[in-house]
Amino acid sequence: MRLLVTGGAGFIGSNFVQHRLGSRPEDEVVVLDKMTYAGRRENLDGLPADRFSLVEADICDPEAVRRALDGCDAIVNFAAESHVDRSIEAPGEFITTDVYGTYVLLEAAREAGIRHLQISTDEVYGSIDEGSFTEVSSLDPSSPYAASKAGGDLVVSAFKQTYGADSLIVRASNNYGPQQHPEKLIPLVILNAIHGDPIPVYGDGMQVRNWLFVRDFCTAIETVLERGQAGQVYNVGGPDELPNIEVVRRILDLAGRDESLISYVEDRLGHDVRYSLASEKTEGLGWKAAVSFDQGIERTFNWYRENREWWETLRSGEYREYYLRQYGTELAGPAS
Repeated sequence: MRLLVTGGAGFIGSNFVQHRLGSRPEDEVVVLDKMTYAGRRENLDGLPADRFSLVEADICDPEAVRRALDGCDAIVNFAAESHVDRSIEAPGEFITTDVYGTYVLLEAAREAGIRHLQISTDEVYGSIDEGSFTEVSSLDPSSPYAASKAGGDLVVSAFKQTYGADSLIVRASNNYGPQQHPEKLIPLVILNAIHGDPIPVYGDGMQVRNWLFVRDFCTAIETVLERGQAGQVYNVGGPDELPNIEVVRRILDLAGRDESLISYVEDRLGHDVRYSLASEKTEGLGWKAAVSFDQGIERTFNWYRENREWWETLRSGEYREYYLRQYGTELAGPAS
């Protein structure tokens, strides 16, 4: 196959590209990425030049999408504005990319007669007190980010219903692993712990998340891409549920730090209390999570500890300004 992977220079997208080119030695991948702060060329270093190319463009540009799609057999759409906190600051950007951009990709895929796989999130369902969301659960997004992703999902479903498009959706629980931007909880905590910076924890830290190691999600995406049925939604949940404060404590243990670094801060607006996804439908296609949280968090911590050159520049400039706006305190540790 020749795949167009949009948002392929970001965290999950780049992990998928690496996985796909490794697992399918005859495949080719075209990455289309706007290269915002979350997209990094370093994430794609070392990929085979004869099977991989990068196009710097916006999914909201129909002509750029059509050119990049030439000769491709499917689209896997990771492209999105993706951080809840930033969506609260600037919701308009999220609606544009996550809804209109998805429409542009669907139109291009429909014209080309190829499959469109939409990468979505458990956050479209909102919060659940007990049990787990299934693919038929109602959508009840709490943040502008979640609403923008839900909007994109609805456009995907509408294209199947209206045009018979070969479109489908995969929704994941919270991903973590190598190459994740430090604005997200786990890399933020890892890097703050390494530097000895205070670690901001929203509210009481008892928000529960269903943690999924990124390479497990990559195998799930591959499974759904190849075996999933058009018009269907497939949930992909991680094997372990943990409150955020427990995640922080596990990382502090790995870093050899004590809990004095924890700094409780005012809770996020509209913060969902618990996410949980039932994955039986995806497992029915032959997928199963292979990495427990204990295994994955140790692998992730070691990757950040051993790859300072990847994150040193990220901890300066715009990120430090964002961090101050978000948490009301400056990073005490050095930028590099």
